Amino acid sequence: MRRSFSLAAIALLVTNGITLTAAQSSMKPPVPKKVPSVLKIHGYEIVDNYAWMRDRNEKKAPEIIEYLEAENAYTDHHMGKHKPFVDSLYNEMLGRIKQTDISVPYKLGRYWYFTKTEEGKQYPTYYRSRTQDGKDPELLLDQNKMAEGHQFFAIAHFEPSDDGNFLTYATDITGYRQYTLHIKNLRTGEILPNRIPRVTSSVWSADGKHIFYAQEDPVSKRNDRVFRHEIASQKDELLFEEKDVYFNLGVGRSRDAKMYFIASYAATMREFRYLPANDPTGEFKVIAPRREGHEYSADYNNGEFYFVTNRDAENFKVMRAPASDPSEKNWKDYIPHNADVKIEGISFFKDHAVVSELENGLEYLRVMDMRTRRASARIQTPESVYSMWLGFNPEYDTPVVRYGYSSMITPNSTYEFDLRTRQSKLLKQQEIPSGYDKDRYETTRIWAEARDGVKVPVILMMKKGTKLDGKSPMLLYAYGSYGASMTPNFSVPRLSLVDRGMIFALAQIRGGGELGERWRQDGRMFKKMNTFNDFVDCSRWLIKNNYTSPDRLVIQGGSAGGLLMGAVMNQAPELYRAAIVQVPFVDVMNTMIDDTLPLTTEEWIEWGNPRDDKKAWDYMFQYSPYDNIEAKDYPNMLVEIALNDSQVPYWEGSKYVAKLRELKTDDNVILLKTNMGAGHGGSSGRYDRLREVAFSYAYALTQVGITK
Repeated sequence: MRRSFSLAAIALLVTNGITLTAAQSSMKPPVPKKVPSVLKIHGYEIVDNYAWMRDRNEKKAPEIIEYLEAENAYTDHHMGKHKPFVDSLYNEMLGRIKQTDISVPYKLGRYWYFTKTEEGKQYPTYYRSRTQDGKDPELLLDQNKMAEGHQFFAIAHFEPSDDGNFLTYATDITGYRQYTLHIKNLRTGEILPNRIPRVTSSVWSADGKHIFYAQEDPVSKRNDRVFRHEIASQKDELLFEEKDVYFNLGVGRSRDAKMYFIASYAATMREFRYLPANDPTGEFKVIAPRREGHEYSADYNNGEFYFVTNRDAENFKVMRAPASDPSEKNWKDYIPHNADVKIEGISFFKDHAVVSELENGLEYLRVMDMRTRRASARIQTPESVYSMWLGFNPEYDTPVVRYGYSSMITPNSTYEFDLRTRQSKLLKQQEIPSGYDKDRYETTRIWAEARDGVKVPVILMMKKGTKLDGKSPMLLYAYGSYGASMTPNFSVPRLSLVDRGMIFALAQIRGGGELGERWRQDGRMFKKMNTFNDFVDCSRWLIKNNYTSPDRLVIQGGSAGGLLMGAVMNQAPELYRAAIVQVPFVDVMNTMIDDTLPLTTEEWIEWGNPRDDKKAWDYMFQYSPYDNIEAKDYPNMLVEIALNDSQVPYWEGSKYVAKLRELKTDDNVILLKTNMGAGHGGSSGRYDRLREVAFSYAYALTQVGITK
């Protein structure tokens, strides 16, 4: 390890501009020690030479820090010649961002709330005003000042009390995503002494005397308890503790502020409790007890409960029940099941409801008039491939609602929809200060055929006139887990790829939710191999149809998408020039047998429980990236991890790189880059985060020979 660290010091000098010598230019990657650790399970003996890299202490062992810093130095050394290109990309991307800007204000009670960013400052400032135009703004939080002295600083759970006199907000100063809730008296500017650790969701009582909040376990990070906090006395009363390790908890209330809810949710079942808001010190009652396979969510509007449920409805339907008894026996259909349309949610306002729908991979917002009962209608969309979502609309009694819209070639746009006239008005579209001509680009959706005959959608963005002769470089991205839909959104940094002739492709593989609930179910548990097969088959289809070629194809995925990257490179490494593997879930077996790690127990019904079920072990082992590394050729890789990552621990990526280098039979380069002061989502500051993107994209471009 000392020898590796001395090489690290040399590389750091290189990045500071010192001329390379012949010896320095041939710098070798760090070689970590091997300490065999044997796992005996289900009749197998598994040897892990790099288990020693795991350290769960807040302060990591010196040898681990030394190793990660040596890897960073090696990465800096290898990419050193491209540093001017990284800087150029960063400045180019920065030029497309309006650095001094104001968000679209939203109304809540007597005030309009908004944030402001200023050129040169990493973080936003939070304001409110009595008028929509923001005159005479009142400063609520200055995140830049709050972040002073911290390498990482994030704010969450920003919520004013109903009367506007108090504010709750939560802070994370490590990236570990453990937030401490604070309360500010907005009349005096005083920060109250109340400090509540590890808060994951919170909501005010209507009278402003209490806060309901969910809290996570300090070790497992499972959201397992809900409390009622009394502001004046600082006393906390435990309202519910979730004992089932498959479940997490959340707390919230209806938009009309008349009903509180505690949600217990797992991958395949949910359970809700309710409490009328006029009885904030009362007892929560169960609506419909949990049962395997039943997923539902609860809401309340105009004296009735509403439920989005998959009861006898694979793609979900909406049912309702009277306030007097919302138990399941009283549920009646409100929006019947439609096998072709998945209902993702319903949002209630005073006289209207907005239904979020998904049909054939496209998002829609359907507006319902609950007062006049006139026919419902979808908000019109101007493009055939796009992303659309209901915006933040905290007000219940409102004549308009906000929604967001973008596509791969249309910048992020905020619209206001008049619920009476059913007309949309553009309030703000993302500005590109350095200039942007939408007509220079095109986006389309194609359908690649998987090995079992299933058609998989792939969204493409490219410059107009791009020749499909197999010579174009491509960055292919995918996720494919948890039913999450990867939508074709707009990205400023992505323009730097496409402007240089690279095609950007988004594969909507099984395991995601893009084509409805069946799409999700066909890519999880004992059908998870479909996720990886789909990506490989999309790659082959794109190559066969001359969109790109193996020596021009770079792939990217993060977290569960990092698992995807590892699995497909084990399955078909010959298809790819390089891979960007971000905060990757690659040490599947070791992680999923350890119930003390964050996320493990709750994910047993998403992936399987290999600790207690040999069938699950055998199935999951066949795709676990770390366990299936072989003595064969692999593509070039950039593996990016974070030291404070609570979702995918840093050691998964570091072990993965070590084993790859040990076994691979080629001369391709594997780089490991560790963010030493952040967590799963990367740096918190907007400029720092943009530099990370510029680095990753410079890597992708240089892999296909584009260096300026």
